[in-house]
Amino acid sequence: QVAHSSPISVCQCRSYRRLLAMGGGASANPKEVACAMAEVKDDVLNEIIQGLSEAEKEKLKAALGSCDAPAAEPAAAPAEEKAAPAAEAAEAPAAEKAAPAAEAAAAPAASGPVDVSSLTRVAKDDLGLLAQPAEPKFKGALCQIYIRDAPFGGSDKSSNGHRYDSVPFGNGMINAGMSCQLIHYVHEEHDKFFSVAVKFDFIIVRCNPGQIKNDGGSQERFDESMRMMRKMGIQVWPSPDVMEFM
Repeated sequence: QVAHSSPISVCQCRSYRRLLAMGGGASANPKEVACAMAEVKDDVLNEIIQGLSEAEKEKLKAALGSCDAPAAEPAAAPAEEKAAPAAEAAEAPAAEKAAPAAEAAAAPAASGPVDVSSLTRVAKDDLGLLAQPAEPKFKGALCQIYIRDAPFGGSDKSSNGHRYDSVPFGNGMINAGMSCQLIHYVHEEHDKFFSVAVKFDFIIVRCNPGQIKNDGGSQERFDESMRMMRKMGIQVWPSPDVMEFM
C-alpha cells in the first residue's frame, strides 16, 4: 500500500492505469484509459503513484471521480423490478380477455336448441356464427356436404369445413329470431342424420348437385328423405324437386 496524503481507491487506480502511465495527466480520455486496464502491473502502478506530486494526485482524483460509477448499477434494478410487475399486470388482462375467446372456440360446435351431438362433427369450428337464441321463433339447421377426397372438402368450402356462405346464412336466421345450427350430412349416418333432422322446423340445404355422390353417397336416397320431411310439414329449402327440375 502506497502512503500519500490524497488516497486513491484501488478501483480508481486499476481502472485508469494508462492515465497513470501517462504521468497523471488529468486531460487523458477516461474511455481510452479504461480499455487498457490490464496493461500495467500493480508493482509498476505503485511506482507511478509514488512518482506523482500532491498536485498531480489531486488532479488524478478529480479525473477519476466517476470511477466507481458501476456501483450505481444495482440502483437500476428496482426500476426494472417495478417495470416487470407493470408488464405482467398489462399482460394479465390481455390473457384474461383471450381466455373467453379460446373457450368460445373450443365450445361444442353446432350447439343450439336441437341436440346434434350424435352426428359426426365435420367442421373445425363455427367461427363467426352468432349465439343461438334461447327461445327461437323456429328451430332451423343448415345442411352441408363435405367431400372427403377433395381439398378442403370441396371448392365451395372454407378451411374450417363450412361453405363460405354458411355462417352468413346462419346469422341471417339468428338475427330474425330463429336458430340455425350448421350440420353436415355424412352418408354412412343417413338414418341417424334424419332422425335428428326431423326435430327441426326447417332445413336449408346447401349441398351442390353431385357432391353427395362424389363423397360416396346416394343423392336419390338423400332427396327422398328430404321429400318425406316436407310431407311431415318440415320446410326444406330448396326442395329436392326444385333442385331436380329447375
